[in-house]
Amino acid sequence: EVSNNITIEFIHITHSIPQSALVAVHTKYGVILYANDFKLDMHPTLGKKPNFKRMEEISKENVLALVVESTYASDQRKMPSEQVAKDMLRDVLLGTDNKDNLIIVTTFSSHIARLKAIIEFGKKLNRKILFLGRSLAKYVKAAEKIGIVGFSKDIEMVKYSRQIERRLKKVDKDRKKYMLVVTGHQGEHKSVLYKIAKKEFKFNLYPEDNVVFSCRTIPTPTNIGNRDALENELKQTGVRIFKDIHQSGHAAREDLRDFIHIIKPKNIIPSHGNKEMRESLAELAEEMGYKIRENVLMLKDGSKVAL
Repeated sequence: EVSNNITIEFIHITHSIPQSALVAVHTKYGVILYANDFKLDMHPTLGKKPNFKRMEEISKENVLALVVESTYASDQRKMPSEQVAKDMLRDVLLGTDNKDNLIIVTTFSSHIARLKAIIEFGKKLNRKILFLGRSLAKYVKAAEKIGIVGFSKDIEMVKYSRQIERRLKKVDKDRKKYMLVVTGHQGEHKSVLYKIAKKEFKFNLYPEDNVVFSCRTIPTPTNIGNRDALENELKQTGVRIFKDIHQSGHAAREDLRDFIHIIKPKNIIPSHGNKEMRESLAELAEEMGYKIRENVLMLKDGSKVAL
């Protein structure tokens, strides 16, 4: 309860981090619903399915405006489930000849469901699983603190650079026994993978070692440049690179269509995307009978609208 007139409700939704929510702002005039960072995942590998029952109920409570993400509004498909990403990971880790080589995997440190799958397959390979890097330790600790995972019994976690370098010296003596889960999926300059590739750690990569990017490059100029530079360094060592072993946590065009059908908002405010992405969502809304400038509101950060 924010005030006498405003209450906030969190409605469970699926995304690439656990316990994500749609945020419903209840007012005496109706509801404003915020739906940023979500997908409609019917087969999540961690946590529950979206709360469709509550979404259908709230559609009857006069949703004045839906502020909704548009990241993949131009992508004409349903975004595949996290289960599909897990199957892709299984194919790479369990379906390739890697028994005599080091395996390195990198993904979003906040993607607890993906990390859970990586651990599962690492155990099937009978590998010692090391999590290397501060952000991995931070998110795993947070997830364990609220009781949604118990990774510590299956992994060894090393946070800081000096400790990591010492641990890598031990790994080097019997590399095929290890799976390293490391920070650096976007080529970040202080990450563990970057320091390995640039030889800032005294640890060599060899031909046929496996480097798995269980992510996509976030499409900003900085990230694209950093990832290209990282991959160029890795290629010079002769490692096998597996890219895009991933499914997004964002709704694609047909998920957004289904979502709008469920919510039935009076107005749609495209958000969470650049101009082209938001325009794609506006086009989708037009297909569904909404009208731009009438009940599809193309706003900029900081602008206001009175409903």
